[in-house]
Amino acid sequence: MAIVFALISAFAYGISDFLGGLFSKGASAWQIAVVGQSSSAFFALLVGLFIGGDPTTSDWAWAGLAGLGSGFGAAFLYRGLSRGRMGVIAPISAIGSALVPVAIGLILGERPSTLAVVGVALAFPAIYLISQVVETAPTAEGGIVDGVLAGLGFGVMFAMLGQVESESGLLPLALTQVVAVLSVIVTATVLRASWVPRDRAAFRALLMGPLGVAATGAFLFATHHGLLSVVSVIAALYPAATVVLASVVLHERIHANQAVGLAIAVLAIALVAAG
Repeated sequence: MAIVFALISAFAYGISDFLGGLFSKGASAWQIAVVGQSSSAFFALLVGLFIGGDPTTSDWAWAGLAGLGSGFGAAFLYRGLSRGRMGVIAPISAIGSALVPVAIGLILGERPSTLAVVGVALAFPAIYLISQVVETAPTAEGGIVDGVLAGLGFGVMFAMLGQVESESGLLPLALTQVVAVLSVIVTATVLRASWVPRDRAAFRALLMGPLGVAATGAFLFATHHGLLSVVSVIAALYPAATVVLASVVLHERIHANQAVGLAIAVLAIALVAAG
């Protein structure tokens, strides 16, 4: 069950990234981030109130820290993308988002099975290969730094969400999204980037709200049924969904390295599930 939830999370994150990329063609990526995260906060609150739960003070604290990580990661992801460094930032950020929770899980005493360990190990090159795109601009150190910082942010989000107890329901996710919005706004302000949604096209990102809730909610459920060090790596395979959607909807060609990455990802998932 944990792997199923982790795959749902990866799929939802992948669709959200795909839509974010499309919407960013008509509006500032910062505006897209603010509108999308705000929409996620609204839907998380609605779903959380409907499902109910009994979150503790520590659950709220972990959720708030997850929001800081999410907003921090999104801020540097979008800064990297605004520099045209997709081929640099995407693979680094995706791998970073998996490395942090894996390390935290192992530190907390998680010990995956041998097959699961092999699957997790295979997932990292899969993530890297799937995330590769044709880089039109020259690689720069700034793109690498943005990728590392984005990966650390998303990794912190995964690790902190993994500490939220199952009895809390989904209400803490609303706090996660609210804090993420504030974090993006603060970072954009510091970087002197325009984040206020002035373009009508930016409000298309409202569609990303339910996807954000599905992604974080499914990941939360996955951590309640499996090891953080395992499910976080499966969730970090989200670039696969983005690549496949780009191929099907936009008719973008899947490059050889991406095809190899997709094949390795399937093998990794099978090994983790078998373990």
